[in-house]
Amino acid sequence: MSAAASPDRAVVVGSGLAGLRGAEAMRRAGFTGSLTLVGAEAHRPYDRPPLSKHVLTGAVAADATTLPSLVPLEAEWRLGTAATGLDRKNARVHLADGSSLPYDRLLIATGTRARAWPNPHEGRLAGVHTLRSREDAAALRGALAAGQRRVLVIGGGFIGCEMASACAALGIPVTLVEPSATPLARVLGTHLGDVIGAMHAARGVEMRCGTEVEWLEDDGRGRVVRAHLAGGGHVETDLVVVALGAVRNTEWLADSGLGADAGGLDCDADGHALDSEGRADTRIAAAGDVARFPHPLYDGRRVALEHWGHAVAQAEHAGRLLAGRRPDRPYAAVPTFWSTQHGINIKSVGLTEGADGFVIAQGSPKEGRFLAVYGRAGRCIAALSIDCARWLPAYAAQVAARAPFPPIRGATDQPADLAVLPPGFP
Repeated sequence: MSAAASPDRAVVVGSGLAGLRGAEAMRRAGFTGSLTLVGAEAHRPYDRPPLSKHVLTGAVAADATTLPSLVPLEAEWRLGTAATGLDRKNARVHLADGSSLPYDRLLIATGTRARAWPNPHEGRLAGVHTLRSREDAAALRGALAAGQRRVLVIGGGFIGCEMASACAALGIPVTLVEPSATPLARVLGTHLGDVIGAMHAARGVEMRCGTEVEWLEDDGRGRVVRAHLAGGGHVETDLVVVALGAVRNTEWLADSGLGADAGGLDCDADGHALDSEGRADTRIAAAGDVARFPHPLYDGRRVALEHWGHAVAQAEHAGRLLAGRRPDRPYAAVPTFWSTQHGINIKSVGLTEGADGFVIAQGSPKEGRFLAVYGRAGRCIAALSIDCARWLPAYAAQVAARAPFPPIRGATDQPADLAVLPPGFP
């Protein structure tokens, strides 16, 4: 379909970053039909990264995170009303208020939600929080500002580490519990996870790695008072943050016939959604955290990414696709990610999964400033910088070019010996 023959009705399900940028890309690509954005939350699209950083410390208010609109959308907004079903035969999206929306083109950008504590009763105790939405961040900020005896963070991924960093910045005692041997072990491996753990410990975070929380105890009045650890022991706490990762919002697609499950919605190389038989529905595209797609840099392995830059890039790709601008090549943007912990910038490019080795290519972990490159089967697949981001673009280019591993040699500030080390993934 050409841009000049734009369909009359486009619906975007998901009013976060990917939904907004996808809708804008459709308009920029020449789509002139009606456009409706559906969102489960009542707010216009807002930026999530500040929620676990600046909002928690009080530097930014939760309601000051609204994303700017880059182009006039001339759209209808259906906010505060979640999508509950998709009828592809009749091309309609069903909503929680009982209404439905017809579509000619549909962008699915429903993202993720925070994984809840597995025991529902314990998860509802006062003082037990997750962090995903603007309301979550505002509630946590209020609790932190009120003063806490000790905060317990369950989970040593990026959100858990950023939460622990915020508490340390506020001078609040904080314990982080992580079942792996180090924080971020599944993403960085235990070798570099040790470096991150030491960074937190040096700034006052009590690290409890290699154990897990078995149950949360209330005080008899419905408020959490302590957490009991596997194998014995406990942590006294009056505020618990459950940081156990994210769940992709695909339940509403259960009866749609699309290839969707808890791991995401399957897409083809162009970005069209696939049905359960692997056939593309060219009326539907997906973008952002919910989209599971074959990435050319990783031999077509299907991945679903939870990265800010990816949400923008893939949404723009999907928006152009739905407007009739078929891409010349499959979506292949190099994944990027960043985090700030204790004032230290952590940035990465590529995906570390499956790495069989890594090298310290610039700087030194002992100095707290370095860049590591991950390899798999003899080629570069990812790079990570700790307060050393000026070198990252060069290594991002190496990842994109599928360059041999180890990569650049003889560079400034490079160790004399590029020893290949085992990442130590769990």
